Amino acid sequence: MAVGIEAINVYAGRASVSVRQLFEARGLDLQRFENLLMHRKSVNLPCEDPVTNGVNAAKPLVDALTPRQREHVELVVVGTESGLDFGKPISTYLHDSLGLDRRCRSFEVKHACYGGTAALQTAAAVIAASPVPDARALVVATDAASVAARGTYWEPSQGAGAVAMLVGRDPAVLELDPGASGFHSYEVMDTLRPRADLETGDSDLSLLSYMHCLEQSFQAYRDRVSGADIVDSFRHLVLHTPFAGMVKGAHRGLLRKQQRAAPDVIAKDFEQRVAPSLAYCAEIGNIYGAALYLALCSLVDHIEIPRPERIGMFSYGSGCASEFYSGVITPVAKERLAERRIGTAIAERHPLTMEEYELLSDLSLHRMAGIQDHRYDVAPYAGLYERQFAGRGLLVLDRVENFHRRYRWS
Repeated sequence: MAVGIEAINVYAGRASVSVRQLFEARGLDLQRFENLLMHRKSVNLPCEDPVTNGVNAAKPLVDALTPRQREHVELVVVGTESGLDFGKPISTYLHDSLGLDRRCRSFEVKHACYGGTAALQTAAAVIAASPVPDARALVVATDAASVAARGTYWEPSQGAGAVAMLVGRDPAVLELDPGASGFHSYEVMDTLRPRADLETGDSDLSLLSYMHCLEQSFQAYRDRVSGADIVDSFRHLVLHTPFAGMVKGAHRGLLRKQQRAAPDVIAKDFEQRVAPSLAYCAEIGNIYGAALYLALCSLVDHIEIPRPERIGMFSYGSGCASEFYSGVITPVAKERLAERRIGTAIAERHPLTMEEYELLSDLSLHRMAGIQDHRYDVAPYAGLYERQFAGRGLLVLDRVENFHRRYRWS
């Protein structure tokens, strides 16, 4: 029985800032800018949070369902490292805002950037076991970076947005290969969020852990899938993308160890099999648990798919957990993605000046976890709100009353 992603959508935010401009304003080393392979990053407004990002990604998918199909969404699972409460999952807010049936499981999972994959694989298992032929799950990977990293080398890569996926038995976007997964996990303090207002860690350790996990999880995949080869088995590779430069280095290291490939062979392989997955990531930045699935969307939108093609997927989450798995994309995937017009949404973002960026960053302190009471007045950035949100039917954060978040449609 085939199970996988039936439909997928990206919310890329409505504003962005130039990464080079940010490097220059912060006085950061421009040589490190070149290594990022990034152009811009998406920026949330103060009236946006992980809930609004997730709902705005998911709503077009839910709206496209028939009433009967909506009734058969029996699971809403959110992968996030930006939870808003130690007990109440943000999946409850998504379930409510999207108007889904109450006969539905709802929960949140956390494992840094692996959370989106944990949610997807959990949903696929639930759907495979469901006795309802038309059962579906809504999987949402959503995060919102804090502003605690201002002035650090973390700040330029931290994006904003979410990816939503409908999982079911008509996997036109990505049919998961059942049982074809390799895992590698261990305890490490590479990146962490010990408080709502703090993101910290060791970037070098995180890079080394990512590369080690890629090698080891692929080896575990090979142990399960006889004859698997990193070049011959997959038409394309899609890797978790904190920033595009990290993926390029990881791909180079993997092919050196697996194939003993020469530099020119590695460079050609990267351009053909990996680079198309990085186009959107270079414009949006790291969206944590959603980053791998943003890369999947970029791949599908930037290649031709004349026939079903097997791809390799690598997910990594700090702390750490990793998984290498595979699936098949189809020509219908391009049609499904084209309907979402992701490239157009990216192009329509408002390009922020540094003055605007600093204002939004200051005001965004009030959207984080732990806020008891607050009203989100858009007056300080009224022009931006009117151009990018007003009348567009996007969910925004209106107020918090005794810790209960209240949302409205723009």
